[in-house]
Amino acid sequence: MELDELRQMTPADLRVKEREAREEIFRLRLKLRTNQLDNHAGYRRARRELARILTLLSAKTRGEALKEKKAS
Repeated sequence: MELDELRQMTPADLRVKEREAREEIFRLRLKLRTNQLDNHAGYRRARRELARILTLLSAKTRGEALKEKKAS
């Protein structure tokens, strides 16, 4: 998924994507350990996508917290 697409998502949507990415990583890791995974690059790509999602989710939640703090 493109980074711009992820940036436009709401925190709730990012949490859904996070859960999907974690499930995909789990399936790929299982295939990797049982020698059923042909393309190891997919596992690496999935891990990086999860990291991007978590980074954006963290930034958005911090940004919302700062806005609430300034409003008080």
